[in-house]
Amino acid sequence: MIEELGDLFAGPGAGEYLGEPVTIGVHMRQAGALAEAAGAPEALVAAALLHDIGHLHDAGPSGASALADTVDARHGERGANWLSGWFPDAVTEPVRLHVAAKRYLCAIEPGYYARLSDESKRTLAVQGGPMSAGDVRRFERGTFATDAVAVRRWDDQAKEPSVAPPEFGHFAPLLARLLTARLTGQNEPGGTAR
Repeated sequence: MIEELGDLFAGPGAGEYLGEPVTIGVHMRQAGALAEAAGAPEALVAAALLHDIGHLHDAGPSGASALADTVDARHGERGANWLSGWFPDAVTEPVRLHVAAKRYLCAIEPGYYARLSDESKRTLAVQGGPMSAGDVRRFERGTFATDAVAVRRWDDQAKEPSVAPPEFGHFAPLLARLLTARLTGQNEPGGTAR
């Protein structure tokens, strides 16, 4: 699995820009590095690193992702579903919920929408827009809501062209530990944001 993830990070899909000033591969590695620098638990670092894996996994032979202009590609859910065969919920659920976390923050935090990149604002429109009051309450009751918000904030920050994040190989040992814990049934490192 680590090798397959490494291939995705090295493949043509990771070189796409998706309307942002950095490639998606750089963006994801920046997010993982931000989580690591914040002292996040390993599962949350992995979630930040892999939050957009749905784009890479869905990329066709040319590297073109499934992100459309007028339809939500549901990359968080698709990526989480794929990762769930190998990683614990503490990794996959923040991946699944990072788009919902954007919708949540737009609904509850004054000024959050204004700080989004133009591309994040565009995709928000096809992802359902800001949450309703009922959706906010349901989201807040979720087990991984806090972690999803943390991943979302790193996602928003991880778009800096002047920042060279660590290569994928830097994160491979962390991912291997999480895989081993899942496969052996051991308690994997926690996932709650600090």
